[in-house]
Amino acid sequence: AVDAVLRLGGSTDLNLIQILKMPGGSLEQSFLDEGFLLKKKIGVGQPREIHNAKIMVANTPMDTDKIKIYGSRVKVDSMDKVAEIEEEEKRKMKAKVEKIKAFGINVFINRQLIYNYPEQLFADAGIMAIEHADFDGVERLACVTGAELVSTFDHPELCTLGTAKCIKEVMIGEERLISFSGVKEGNACTVVLRGASTHVLDEAERSLHDALAVLSQTVRETRVTLGGGCAEMLMAKAVDDIVPQTSGKKSLAVEAFGRALRALPTTIADNGGYDSTELVAELRAEHYKGNSTAGLDMYQGCIGDMNELGIKESFKLKEHVLMAAAEAAEMILRVDDIIKCAPRRRDGGM
Repeated sequence: AVDAVLRLGGSTDLNLIQILKMPGGSLEQSFLDEGFLLKKKIGVGQPREIHNAKIMVANTPMDTDKIKIYGSRVKVDSMDKVAEIEEEEKRKMKAKVEKIKAFGINVFINRQLIYNYPEQLFADAGIMAIEHADFDGVERLACVTGAELVSTFDHPELCTLGTAKCIKEVMIGEERLISFSGVKEGNACTVVLRGASTHVLDEAERSLHDALAVLSQTVRETRVTLGGGCAEMLMAKAVDDIVPQTSGKKSLAVEAFGRALRALPTTIADNGGYDSTELVAELRAEHYKGNSTAGLDMYQGCIGDMNELGIKESFKLKEHVLMAAAEAAEMILRVDDIIKCAPRRRDGGM
């Protein structure tokens, strides 16, 4: 995650980081690929590797070599007429392929299907054709290669093509993928996640996305705080110090705010499977002794020095969490009453 974010060069555009889930293997086999991987296959009889690629990314029907008129019928009185219709459809498809070839491309990526006849025409022209690329993949690929999504082909001068130094087919596990290297957005990359099941991969993807979001903000706002519940305990101690100086009912709210801050170290200890009551009490005592860098060491299940252990968190993230929680609590307190609909009367007087 750190290597992927550092490649962005300070940008927070996470669309340049693709997360690809590949069932099989273990999480330790996950890796970062310096390029873009598309989970599709190259057409039959087409080149498996192309250098200095000129890429067109399109969203256009390439299946009109068959009759497809919804809600209509075509009646003929002989098989010769059927052959004429099929021949006319092929002529139209060939004209469309010729328009695409006029752009001077050697790679054609389509959002929709590419049927056998146009695929054969692309293969004869030495053009790599990739069909049925999912919409998210096409959008990200267009962004990474610098191309624009095309749906009409009458004005080549208005079309922006994508570029890549090399496009080739690679094997990861038991699946074939298409690798794009040397793309226009050189900071783009792909994180390939491996796992034994889809549940493991889904959880790993969520965790990785959270880490990428935090790291991308930390690169721009480099300030950090100590983790392991240390920052929350310091804030709770500061809040507790002003409780005796606060008069009236406000003191109760201030005291409750301090207790809420200590809930996070409690949650950390519970998630680690330790006795949260004992650990949080020890951590609070350490802070009142003046040990302002003390926090929870979840590896040993004890109190440790967060500076020595190198456990730190993003300042911007910590600030956002604190403000969001405070605003949510304030909004709930502002609710005067809750209106409920009367329960629906059932038959039989119940």
